[in-house]
Amino acid sequence: MSTPVTLVASDLDRTLIYSAAALALTMPDHRAPRLLCVEVHEHKPLSYVTEDAARLLAELKSATVFVPTTTRTRKQYQRIQLPGAPSEFAICANGGHLLVNGVSDPDWAREVTGRIAAECASLDEVRAHLRAVADPGWLRKERVAEDLFAYLVVERELLPEEWVKELAAWAQPRGWTVSLQGRKIYAVPKPLTKSAAVREVARRTGAALTLAAGDSLLDADLLLAADHGWRPGHGELAETGWRSPGTEALAECGVLAGEEILRRFLGARN
Repeated sequence: MSTPVTLVASDLDRTLIYSAAALALTMPDHRAPRLLCVEVHEHKPLSYVTEDAARLLAELKSATVFVPTTTRTRKQYQRIQLPGAPSEFAICANGGHLLVNGVSDPDWAREVTGRIAAECASLDEVRAHLRAVADPGWLRKERVAEDLFAYLVVERELLPEEWVKELAAWAQPRGWTVSLQGRKIYAVPKPLTKSAAVREVARRTGAALTLAAGDSLLDADLLLAADHGWRPGHGELAETGWRSPGTEALAECGVLAGEEILRRFLGARN
């Protein structure tokens, strides 16, 4: 009999890979882990994993269907060079694009955009509101991702504490969700979910077990849809105290959390 398929769907930024600012290397310098750069942007190193995490990830890819699951655009995702064999499937734009061997599945993209158009206020309306209520004193950039959702890049220390909650209250009845991740504030239509795309991959692969990890509120639906999940000791989910019966809250923070998540994935696979 063939071995049951395990699907591993993991968020990337601040879950498996980390910028220099997010590494959280709190130990003495001589005890810091060796790092491997997995992303270069504009000729500069941008994202890292530990060397142990690189080894664990390569092992995980050989034993499971590993699906990078990110809010990044396709272009942003393609900058990342993860250790191990290439993944057959990847999920970008928070579920808006299902990549199969690096190419977006057109049927999936069409299904997602159809649901958004039927259930949500338009992207133009949301962008107009963001521009109207954002303060130039703390707003640095306003961006659109894949013509699917919008995000702001802000000076976090200048951002009023209640502003994100007020934006979320405005967006909710219009079919949109709001998430604060580091210096970025995301406004995302509710049908645009990582979990829907992961369920489609599970259907195509016949996965018997789905494992997941993530750190932000945009990962909550992914964790709820998995048979078992993990969240690091940092990030939006940790800060809000988010929990679910199938999700384990780890104590580790920063790049060492990514390493521990990979150990948990390997330990729980079929």
